[in-house]
Amino acid sequence: MTALPDWMRPPRAEGWFAEDLDRLPEAPRHTELIDGALVFMMSPQRWWHGHLVTMLTVALMEQVPADARVGREMTIKLDPRNRPEPDLLVTTADYDDDRTWFAPDEVRLVVEVVSPESAHRDRTVKLRKYAEAGIPHYWCIEDEGGAPVVHVYELDGPTGAYAPAGIFRGTLQRPVPFGINLDLDKLTPPRSS
Repeated sequence: MTALPDWMRPPRAEGWFAEDLDRLPEAPRHTELIDGALVFMMSPQRWWHGHLVTMLTVALMEQVPADARVGREMTIKLDPRNRPEPDLLVTTADYDDDRTWFAPDEVRLVVEVVSPESAHRDRTVKLRKYAEAGIPHYWCIEDEGGAPVVHVYELDGPTGAYAPAGIFRGTLQRPVPFGINLDLDKLTPPRSS
């Protein structure tokens, strides 16, 4: 068995903290911090996932209001021990070249596209953590025979938990967090017969 590289050892007995991610240049891309533990996305990304994220980024950029921006591959510092990296987010933060994370109050929408290795985290862990941090809107996108199915959640203020706001196939029309009208069938390439 090979010894762990030094960068993989937590800098303190309590484990990792959110600010530690910015000091790990050796870590693989898409390294997240969940409950003080580093989570690496080590398996190769499926073409479906990457294409969907790219097309959804473009579609949202065309519809986002002037006071917001679409970001991808950026972390959200939920608290000192949690800094997940959603596939996409919509933020109200001003653009900053050197920025590496957003605060929850700067994020209006988080989008996770479910992969086999992230399914549990996306469907349960992140769903709960984003809600507890006060992020108002969460989308969890599933692959249903090659077509995207969007599970939409809205934050219920009194409970601090997400309430399901719909499951969308084919098209997605929502008035919040801004007026959105998406043709979901155009987000993935047609299947060859």
